[in-house]
Amino acid sequence: METIKIGFAPTRRSIFSAPDAVKFANLTRQKLKELNISFTDITDINEEGLLYQESDRIRIAEKFKKEKVDGLFLPHANFGTEYECARLAKELNVPVLLWGPRDERPEPDGMRLRDSQCGLFATGKVLRRFRVPFTYMTNCRLDDPEFARGITDFLKVCNVVKKFRNLRILQLGPRPFDFWSTMCNEGELLEKFNIQLAPVPLPELTAELNRVKAEEAEKVQEVIRYCQENMNCQIKPELLENVAALKTAMKNLADLYGCSAIAIQCWNALQGEIGIMPCAANSLLNEEGLPVVCETDIHGAITQVMAEAATLNEKRGLFADWTVRHPDNENGELLQHCGPWPISVAKEKPSICVPVAFPYNGAVSAEAKHGNLTLTRFDGDNGEYSLLLGHARGIDGPYTKGTYLWVEVENLKRLEAKLVEGPYIHHCVAIHEDVVPVLYEACKYLGIQPDFYDPIEEDVKAYLRGE
Repeated sequence: METIKIGFAPTRRSIFSAPDAVKFANLTRQKLKELNISFTDITDINEEGLLYQESDRIRIAEKFKKEKVDGLFLPHANFGTEYECARLAKELNVPVLLWGPRDERPEPDGMRLRDSQCGLFATGKVLRRFRVPFTYMTNCRLDDPEFARGITDFLKVCNVVKKFRNLRILQLGPRPFDFWSTMCNEGELLEKFNIQLAPVPLPELTAELNRVKAEEAEKVQEVIRYCQENMNCQIKPELLENVAALKTAMKNLADLYGCSAIAIQCWNALQGEIGIMPCAANSLLNEEGLPVVCETDIHGAITQVMAEAATLNEKRGLFADWTVRHPDNENGELLQHCGPWPISVAKEKPSICVPVAFPYNGAVSAEAKHGNLTLTRFDGDNGEYSLLLGHARGIDGPYTKGTYLWVEVENLKRLEAKLVEGPYIHHCVAIHEDVVPVLYEACKYLGIQPDFYDPIEEDVKAYLRGE
């Protein structure tokens, strides 16, 4: 599981009870520790361990930047000091979680000690004035299930934002000539999102493959043994060696160029050089948590990084074609590709074999596990970017070659029209977890428009409110 560190800055306002604010800040600290949340505290900033004055805010900002926090948590231990919260959030430029513990009944004499909920209304407004996007967790008690769920979801949002904002993609070869649909605007991705590409020509990849066969033979043999133990290897030994060497070479180049994802021109120049499809090598890297997508689909690589980050990188994504409609189910669709899916998503032992559309070996064939899935796609054109979001479930369907899964959606005609009308293409990422609310919330920090293919936005908002 990915470790996310949040900056913990509980806040108070002077006209309400400081001792009660300290009490609830400490109770919140204790709860975070119980939930195994990694956080940087401010107990060394002042005696109360609370944010309420400018001199402390400056020191808190310095500390949180030094600690490289991935998110900011602003519990309102009483009403809170809204402008200090907004100043801190603006300076840090990380996802912000706004919450306050539910207020107790008034004292017998009619006094109220905290008024935390009232302060949340004030801070929300001031954050908007500062143009700081924030996530709101409902005003609840520490032991309410909404608290643990909200904190966990916020960590996932932070992870999506962190991975997206620090993304560098290894581009192995240009897009295939025939795939105009996978073209992207490299300069715009950098200008808008700080997403960097590291373009590497295919001869550099094949040179690294030949080097590892000569100089890293034991690494190659380890990969071969792994394949033989975990896959049906319907491939000649010399070609399996190329699969293993390609996997090792791709990982080496990703490390060399500091990349956290790969998009490869999987056909057709590569086959003339090394005699195999790269699908099995892609599958092995995807299994290890290094996203690799086909046909130099940069936007597809971005999608897979986001989807996996939304699970704290516990689950693996399935890069797929929307392929054909189910022959019997009116809302069924085939998700399929020549074989890049990670082994762990398969419901059967995968085979290294020849794909459906090419005469070269090195593809992978296996049906994926059924269950509930999120389907998503980051894409854009004409300077505008959005994230397609929705749900599906795995269903039975006819056998086909490649890595595949038949899925059912609520209304395939509605989805089909959205895919054709754009800005999306025939590629998507599926993942065996409902990450729709997390990705939806992350969009507000990334300047991306969330786009549902089913009318579920109000349901997602209700979930995020803790309902």
